[in-house]
Amino acid sequence: MKKIFLFLFVLVTFAVQGQPYTRIVSLAPSFTQSLYYLEAQDNLIGCTSYCVAAKGDNKEIVSSAVKANVEKIISLKPDLVLASGLTNPKDIELLKKFGIKVEIIHSPQSFREICNQFIHMGELVGKTEKANRLVEESEQTIKKIVERNKQKTKRKMFFQIGANPLFAVTPNTFMDDYMTLLGIENISKNLIQGAVSREFVIAHNPDYIFIATMGIVGEEELRTWKRYSSLKATRNNQIHIIDSDIACQPTPITFVQTMELMDRLMSEK
Repeated sequence: MKKIFLFLFVLVTFAVQGQPYTRIVSLAPSFTQSLYYLEAQDNLIGCTSYCVAAKGDNKEIVSSAVKANVEKIISLKPDLVLASGLTNPKDIELLKKFGIKVEIIHSPQSFREICNQFIHMGELVGKTEKANRLVEESEQTIKKIVERNKQKTKRKMFFQIGANPLFAVTPNTFMDDYMTLLGIENISKNLIQGAVSREFVIAHNPDYIFIATMGIVGEEELRTWKRYSSLKATRNNQIHIIDSDIACQPTPITFVQTMELMDRLMSEK
């Protein structure tokens, strides 16, 4: 009898734990975007003021880019909070003390890790099949882009993601994979920190410069780089601005969109 009871207890416990989360607070734009791609936006009850995907859907704003309103989150009674590596550890501990499940998702270091995190999020919301399908479609598209660029060698790129100070995409980040998969050398490949000087970029003379949008700063940076006529990227008209809402957003879909756009822009000239 005890064995039967134990079996039933384990079975019920597993069933409860296996239930998808239905009241989710997202503390990063990429998490919110992923929930929309998974068609799980109805499960989202709160997000940050930077979550573009949720604009117009009347989701509760519970956080800025880095500071969460813990009291407001608790009042929403979520069954899951998706936190990033930027979320204050003290806020995470406080949420846990109130019995709220907190899933910490760190910034992925590669396209592969992006896909793994997306599948995990699909599991959390009961959308595993859809997550796997979207990842498979993304991987197939990436393979085609890689194949098209396989014969193109000895190309260098500077991918700028900040100004004042100038900031570059560095190795061991998912954005470095844009260049790796395109078969292009990242001129910042040997850097640990991303801060660089214009002299550094000029000395490495990249074939391409991509600038992630930073409001009006992006346009200013474009004009500044075009004044350096000695640069290959300037001479060949290969300086491009790319939307940071896509390029800096680690989801399989936005990663593919960025790769397709970069591939097209480099091929048009």
